Amino acid sequence: MPIKVLMPALSPTMTEGNLAKWHKKEGDEISAGDVIAEIETDKATMEVEAVDEGKLAKIIIPEGTEAVKVNELIAVLLEEGENDNDLDGFINSSSSVIPSAVEGSSIVEKKKDPSTSVAVAPSAQDDKKGNRIFASPLAKRIAAEKGIDLSTVQGSGPRGRIVKADVEGRTVSAPAPGMAAPQPTGDQKVNEFGMLYSEIPNNNIKKITAKRLVESKSTVPHFYLTIECQIDGLLATRKQLNEAGKDQYKLSVNDFIVKACAMALQAYPAANVSWTDEAVRQYIHSDISVAVATPNGLITPIVKQAEAKGLQAISAEVKDLAGRARDGKLKPEEFQGGTFTVSNLGMYGIKEFGAIINPPQSCILAVGAGEQRPYVDNGEVKIGTFMSCTLSTDHRTVDGAVGAEFLQVLKRYLENPASMLL
Repeated sequence: MPIKVLMPALSPTMTEGNLAKWHKKEGDEISAGDVIAEIETDKATMEVEAVDEGKLAKIIIPEGTEAVKVNELIAVLLEEGENDNDLDGFINSSSSVIPSAVEGSSIVEKKKDPSTSVAVAPSAQDDKKGNRIFASPLAKRIAAEKGIDLSTVQGSGPRGRIVKADVEGRTVSAPAPGMAAPQPTGDQKVNEFGMLYSEIPNNNIKKITAKRLVESKSTVPHFYLTIECQIDGLLATRKQLNEAGKDQYKLSVNDFIVKACAMALQAYPAANVSWTDEAVRQYIHSDISVAVATPNGLITPIVKQAEAKGLQAISAEVKDLAGRARDGKLKPEEFQGGTFTVSNLGMYGIKEFGAIINPPQSCILAVGAGEQRPYVDNGEVKIGTFMSCTLSTDHRTVDGAVGAEFLQVLKRYLENPASMLL
């Protein structure tokens, strides 16, 4: 009997994903364990392995399709001895509606018709034939009357269809005297003000990150506290350890910060918490999320139980997690959860900033660049290196006093890095 290949749930919260790429084509023989496709989730692009073996007889969902529901039929395998006759009957009996051709950027549906085989995506040549633009008849008429080029209009209707509202209030801007009207080339478009632009599609990571940041800033009562730490001792310790390592490892300032945060949360657990409507959860271990910028957007891999790990182990783990985050190869359990986040922009020369809390966590530490400046010590002017740390807290769980006391503990660890070894 033919075997269904369904859209997998790659994380506990996943309800849909993008079918980014097929690694196999129709007719290929599949063995259990073969990587057959790549699925883009809200935080990473993950490889999907075959569970069964057989011939990949039909790809139902073409690569590049967005928002494919979990458990939706995406392909069919045929076992040894089966043929296309078994395939047609199986597909038609499996679903009365089969996602099919991609029209523009939208997925159209084909109802089951026993007299036809399963519908597939049209060829690129058919899809682009005549540079077809999807717009309602009324929108086309209004555009023609106003001289509006519909290729420059972003549709707001179902699946990007251009509707009346998109063109009704639109005017064609006249070019300034002595200037030619802008002429779009390639993927460029012209907006209602005559300005050229190109579009960069939002991937799943950016969409989900944007949604969560808006929810965090809108629903979590943010409170900010800033403290300055003198890090000359930290820099000297780092240099000494790196020289002793003889290229076996290279510790960064951020490795010390991750370790210091983990230790401070153990010494002052009132900040190692998260909010629920029923209770405040106080966590036993310091699972430190580290903000990493990737080509696909921001992601926060986790150094779990960081309080029990040495600086060398933390450094190696952060490098490994960050590298796989940039390649989209993290597992869900490596970026979901965490009890506290560190976001460091010091390497970009940023002196101070306030970060947005990463729910359901209650705290995120924004770290600025270390800079040398004069200070007074017992009436004597000296030069020291100072680093600004701004703690964003969820005021429901970590109020001003709790946040301030936590920062005092953190400051002691950062200014006396040897104390982290006790």
